[in-house]
Amino acid sequence: MRIPIPPVPLPPHLADVAREYADGTRVAVEPKDAATVVVMRQGAAGPEVYLLRRQVSMEFAGGMAVFPGGGVDPRDFDDVLEDHAAWVGPTPHEWAQRLACTPEQARALVCAAVRETFEECGVLLAGPDADTVVADTTGEDWEADRQALEARELSLTDLLVRRGLVLRTDLLGTWSGWLTPVFESRRYRTWFFVAALPEGQRTRDVSTESSAVMWTGAMQAADAVDAGELAMLPPTYLTCLEVGGHASIEDVLDAARHRSVAMFMPEVEPLGEGWTLSMPDALRPMVAERAARRGATGSAS
Repeated sequence: MRIPIPPVPLPPHLADVAREYADGTRVAVEPKDAATVVVMRQGAAGPEVYLLRRQVSMEFAGGMAVFPGGGVDPRDFDDVLEDHAAWVGPTPHEWAQRLACTPEQARALVCAAVRETFEECGVLLAGPDADTVVADTTGEDWEADRQALEARELSLTDLLVRRGLVLRTDLLGTWSGWLTPVFESRRYRTWFFVAALPEGQRTRDVSTESSAVMWTGAMQAADAVDAGELAMLPPTYLTCLEVGGHASIEDVLDAARHRSVAMFMPEVEPLGEGWTLSMPDALRPMVAERAARRGATGSAS
């Protein structure tokens, strides 16, 4: 399956449908909150990212390469973590400023980001104290806990408190926010985070929602999309381009410290004689430069 890279040409009828939402003729589906984490490790050519290829049968983004993540659920609103002093790093109020949401919502998003990352790749951003992190989560007891989380039989709070761990929210960095267009039947308000793979931990192919997993250079992933070898939704592709533009994961994490989320919803805009979905203005020069290089390479071959 190949998804056109941005700017994505749209079928003409979608422009008419979008206008119907704009004038109130149609009512958009209420989006669900979600969190996704760009898990990184250092590669020879720059940051590498962990990707899961979703099962083709999945209703949302079937067959696409995605970062670990998923929707917020009631377990993520548990405030017991703070009561047990098991939360370290920026407070929910500080996260709320970065994520442009309420403190309660920020706490849930951070918990969802950590929980989904553990559920989908076995990486846990937690440790015995504020200065250390769990080194190995591959044992049978850890797998039992991961499966219990995935089955919603266990909450992240229960897991951390029972194991005497603290949630290392300082290991997460703020990156971006994407809201599914109004004309989609399944909509998500997704906050993107970045995080380095903790030393000593290993990713594992454990997600029931994926058919394959991979570590690949962020820029190499974008190249594979350009070549039609990998399918991604535009937010994932654009995030790979941004992350791949940095020389190291330390540079990515440093950039994240200065970022806050301005939730962006793609809208229909003209593209030549047709239509496309808009992208954040800050990303347009990067995409235009990449398109120009592809055009020059194509004309020379």
